[in-house]
Amino acid sequence: MKELIIKHIDDPAALEQLYRSDANRFKSDFMTIFDQIDDHIVAKVWNERIKATEPSISWGFKYEWLVVILITFFAGIVAKMPHILSIDEDFYFMRNIGFVVFPFLTLYIAWRLGVYLKGVVISSIMFLISVIYINLLPDNPSSDTLLLAALHLPLFLWSVFGFSTLKHEYKNHNQRLLFLRFNGDLAVMMAILAISGGILTALTVGMFSLIEINIEHILENIVVFWAAPAIPIVATFLIKTNPRIVNMVSPIIAKLFSPIVLITLVVYLAAVLISGKDPYNDRDFLLIFNLNLVGVMAIILFSILEASKNQGSRWESGLLFSLSVVAIILNSIALSAILYRLFEYGITPNRITVMGGNVLILSNLVMVSMRLFLITFKEEQIESVGESISSFLPVYAVWTVVVVFLFPLLFGFR
Repeated sequence: MKELIIKHIDDPAALEQLYRSDANRFKSDFMTIFDQIDDHIVAKVWNERIKATEPSISWGFKYEWLVVILITFFAGIVAKMPHILSIDEDFYFMRNIGFVVFPFLTLYIAWRLGVYLKGVVISSIMFLISVIYINLLPDNPSSDTLLLAALHLPLFLWSVFGFSTLKHEYKNHNQRLLFLRFNGDLAVMMAILAISGGILTALTVGMFSLIEINIEHILENIVVFWAAPAIPIVATFLIKTNPRIVNMVSPIIAKLFSPIVLITLVVYLAAVLISGKDPYNDRDFLLIFNLNLVGVMAIILFSILEASKNQGSRWESGLLFSLSVVAIILNSIALSAILYRLFEYGITPNRITVMGGNVLILSNLVMVSMRLFLITFKEEQIESVGESISSFLPVYAVWTVVVVFLFPLLFGFR
């Protein structure tokens, strides 16, 4: 149905026939692909028509829930593997946590959007190579390269998931931005489900404790091994069946947090200078500093994606420009501290990895801030910022490949 809708998007009569042949399927598939065709006036008309006739919340079709339940079940099986095969949990989850999520999320998206055979084959091969490789690395808990590979492997798997999701349009900047927006929406929906699940779990434990029945151990097995893998899949299902719900939440979060994060960063930068904290010699402080920087980068990208989607005002672009400038200052401090430690104490896998990540983030921030400057003061279109973001995705993907697959070999697995 999706392919037929796209093919006949400029043919109102053909679209009407498709709608009458299977109205429910047409509505579901149309809302799934609307972001790809929203520049067509006919698509906009159909979007308003469907929204006017749809219930406030769509729960999809019965077979969709069956697919979600089956995929979640197999994800739970993968999460339970340490118990099933008597494998050490620390060994297993350190290396395989990404495989509990991304292969099954890829499977669901492939089914939901229509199977793209080439993408499915390539993604399957990448997942298979990755799971064999990471589990064959020497079991050395003190190995820095093992820890780095394990930390960066989920990012690589996310890249594979993105390739599969984008189908044959992975080189298209607009499609890459749609993928990033989907991930922002997914993060919001996952947070909502996680908070709701946490509240439900706490209430359940509390109620049973009143009658002196301890079910914490039972719930722990259910929540950790079955409910947790289900969250990203159920969140994706809700986003695809109810895209307008998250579309109302994400802009609010972006508009609310952008000024707050800017104020917090400025105060934090002043506090670092006043407190006398030394990122050049304080390793733990530098680590936390970098983790905060990654979070700030995520907030900036999320806000820019929302602004570009909704054609943000010059005030918004100015706010984001200020935020990116402050982030550049913080990143520059972190990068200079890393370079100092590199030259002072020597080359290690950790320092090279952190330096490489900071260089990439700084480069991306500079590109984004330059675009935002032109938008704010030269009145250019904000879509150009999106290109600055999407063009860097392959670079991040290549860096994860280097850290995961090459660093253990280059540094002798130490």
